[in-house]
Amino acid sequence: MREAARDARRIARLALRALHEELRCYPKPGLVSPLDRGSHDDMDAALFLRSLFALRHYYRDIAAAAGAAPAFAALERLGRAAEQHMLCATGGRNTHRGAVFSLGLLAAAAGALRTAGVSVRGEALGECVHRRWGAAILAAGRKASPSHGLTVRRRYGAGGARAEAAAGFPHVFEIGLPAWRAALSHGVGRRRATLHCFFSLLAVLPDTNLLYRAGPAGLAFAQDTARAFLAHGGVYRRGWEARAQALHRAFVVRRLSPGGAADLLAATLFVHALHESDGA
Repeated sequence: MREAARDARRIARLALRALHEELRCYPKPGLVSPLDRGSHDDMDAALFLRSLFALRHYYRDIAAAAGAAPAFAALERLGRAAEQHMLCATGGRNTHRGAVFSLGLLAAAAGALRTAGVSVRGEALGECVHRRWGAAILAAGRKASPSHGLTVRRRYGAGGARAEAAAGFPHVFEIGLPAWRAALSHGVGRRRATLHCFFSLLAVLPDTNLLYRAGPAGLAFAQDTARAFLAHGGVYRRGWEARAQALHRAFVVRRLSPGGAADLLAATLFVHALHESDGA
């Protein structure tokens, strides 16, 4: 029991560290960072830090609970309670709802696998989410209360966070992690590797935040600019930061905020940290 509790606390620390690193990274086009508010008039980095503090026990609790092989409904209750803590801390503003869902499920998978004595290396975390809770995640989505995500699913047919999780987080394991590790292998350092990972996700992800705020045209603009940035050398080419800042300003002018890509960036950082903690 003591070892399981230690594992749950370690998983929680890694989740919060990943979210903090995602917040600090700049310039992520349209998103909040310590340097500015991005496309958000009602949010800043201080608000995100209050939100993180409110979530400090959630990732520990969901990792610990998953060791008992619970049904998805039990994990969902923990997630809803965490959302309420977040909303109380932020005055009703949605800073981390996507991260409560995505990182919560990955933390649960880590807790379940560690309790069973199974490695979290490779795609084991995503496979665990898909195998144990995938069908229930999709079923719960069909009965969900009205939300931005549900609006986008009905209007555009985009699967969103639930489809991503139910499939085992393919964008994390097939796009995010390879991009992150490739950048690190080039010796560019964590900040540039994080941005390379972010742009790689943004280039291909059907981000429902973008669809909700700006429709297909906004999503296409975001994906096209990310692809162009990568095609012209991305963070590996001299002058990359000025180009990324220009994209950031362009997103702010258009009020674009790719929150889905930000959530999967944090998930990628979290999974990488879990792999390292498991000796990968």
